[in-house]
Amino acid sequence: MHVLVTGGAGYIGSHTVLQLVAAGHQVLIVDDFSNSRRSVLDRLAELAGGPIPNRAFDVADAEQLDALLTEQEREGVPVDAVIHFAAFKAVGDSVAHPLAYYRNNLGATLAVAEAMVRHGIPDLVFSSSATVYGADAPVPMTEDLPVSATNPYGWTKVMNEQILRDAVIAHPGLRVALLRYFNPVGAHPSGRIGEDPADVPNNLMPYLAQVAVGRREKLSVFGDDYNTVDGTGVRDYIHVEDLAAGHLSALDHLRAQDEPLSVWNLGTGRGTSVLELVAAFEQASGRPIPYEIVGRRPGDIASSYADPSRAEAELGWRATRTVEDMCADTWRWQQSNPEGYPA
Repeated sequence: MHVLVTGGAGYIGSHTVLQLVAAGHQVLIVDDFSNSRRSVLDRLAELAGGPIPNRAFDVADAEQLDALLTEQEREGVPVDAVIHFAAFKAVGDSVAHPLAYYRNNLGATLAVAEAMVRHGIPDLVFSSSATVYGADAPVPMTEDLPVSATNPYGWTKVMNEQILRDAVIAHPGLRVALLRYFNPVGAHPSGRIGEDPADVPNNLMPYLAQVAVGRREKLSVFGDDYNTVDGTGVRDYIHVEDLAAGHLSALDHLRAQDEPLSVWNLGTGRGTSVLELVAAFEQASGRPIPYEIVGRRPGDIASSYADPSRAEAELGWRATRTVEDMCADTWRWQQSNPEGYPA
């Protein structure tokens, strides 16, 4: 297939692009580099054995997106499917700048869906999130739970899922997979691509890695009084390579089963606490991780982990990499790239 990947230079997008190429698909990246580096493209070319076609613009720009898809049709290489990653994704930043998040995240999805309808592109894999389960969902979380959110970022995912549900009803032939990620971590085993936050990391694993490599003094652990194994928050960490493989499985399923809308959790089904992850990263890096316990963050919940059984049953997909693998690959990336990607 010829697959358009929006946000394909980002963390999850770049790993998915490599797996698409390895599977024999043609890939076209669109990324405005607002939360990624252009040097990612050089690393992808190195790993893929050649440059990957790409365009630099915001996919919320309907005119540019339409022009690109028209150009592909004229050249005899029309787009067959879209994997839509492009979005703002920091929870705290969404609280500070809600209007920017709603404009960007909803606008991009609307532009992509409308363009797909206009150009007759049937298949969309959408990057959703476990944040749609809200604050009070029981664990393990299943796809049939009601959706809610505790922050503007989460609400953009809830709203985008509803937009796409309505779209498949109104436009027969459009097929959508909603992939609800849990906590993506890790890096490509080569150490050449990985997670490189543009500012202070919002997520635990990249912060741990930056402490270990000396970029940050210590880790703040937000709360140690939750009802968990050691009082710290428990999350379902999934290796980004397993997550990328889930996108390819979802794309294959859309083509084979002709279902208008499908929803799958992508997680391991296992929870790991903050302090357990700290210990695993210390083991992987051979370095101590200094930390201090501070107050809980508003909106955080005690435990979040997936029931991934539907994805295994329907996609034949399951996560295979361990927390130890996740830490080892993250450390290889961070140690090889202590300041992240070149500017």
